[in-house]
Amino acid sequence: MSTEAAVFSHNPEKIAFLTDSCADLSPKLRKGKPVFVVPLNIRCAQGEFQDGETIFAQDIYHLQAQGEMPHTSLPDGGCVDAVLDKIAKLGYEKVAAIHLSSGLSGTCNLVRLKAAERTGLEIRVFDSLSGSLGLGATVLQAWEDVRAGMPWHTLVEQRIPRLIEQTFPFFSVDTLEYLHKGGRIGKISAIAGTMLNIKPLITFTPDGQLVSVAKVRGRQAVQPKFLELLQKHTSGHGRYNLAVANGGSPQEMEALAKKLKEAFPNHEHIWKAEIDATLSSYIGAGVLGAAIQFLD
Repeated sequence: MSTEAAVFSHNPEKIAFLTDSCADLSPKLRKGKPVFVVPLNIRCAQGEFQDGETIFAQDIYHLQAQGEMPHTSLPDGGCVDAVLDKIAKLGYEKVAAIHLSSGLSGTCNLVRLKAAERTGLEIRVFDSLSGSLGLGATVLQAWEDVRAGMPWHTLVEQRIPRLIEQTFPFFSVDTLEYLHKGGRIGKISAIAGTMLNIKPLITFTPDGQLVSVAKVRGRQAVQPKFLELLQKHTSGHGRYNLAVANGGSPQEMEALAKKLKEAFPNHEHIWKAEIDATLSSYIGAGVLGAAIQFLD
């Protein structure tokens, strides 16, 4: 049985999902799922590369260590068309496209324009108002809902918007250097934070912008703060998923995952990911992330 035949056996409406490389969905996480990825582009001294295909987070850390600041850009319009062509050729008829926050990138608007030009595919485009953990978890859970029999109309009119509202990702950056170089914070804040060993914890605002929600002194204080932030959201909820991510700190991510499992033992899924090259360009190595996604 082909991959698509196996997928269609749980997916009678032939629904596919389109996202971008900032969802941090590795080939392993996507295996056996109708999830297709459009890569963002990254420019550096050696040329232009496609995130997750010809350049990876470890490459970014290497360039940053050499003093280079890679720059990111939108996916190619032709690449979006090619992925949609592939989806149609494989026999899918409907596409739920969920993309990186419009507060950080124009990717979602680009896909919306490309979707409007298509015939033969029914496409709904969603702004995740998030990235990495929040974006990836939304895509993965939406597929779980389709596998469980959720119809297209319910998926796009109710479920995906609700998942976007009820997914709460948090990230800690190890250095403020790249946020400063990328224009996200001022020079004085970066110098002061570095001198005081401040580790900010960042999340997304309701309109999809990045915002610092807490600051801790020293890296050892980061994981307890994650637990505190996630627990603040749990009141009134009984069903949830968890997600963790790292940028060059896989051992710390595993330790964090263990703590999350102990603190939130009733999770339905816990997903693990590596931060993509695009986001790594802005935040550097040593990143940890944790998220909770409510299902009720």
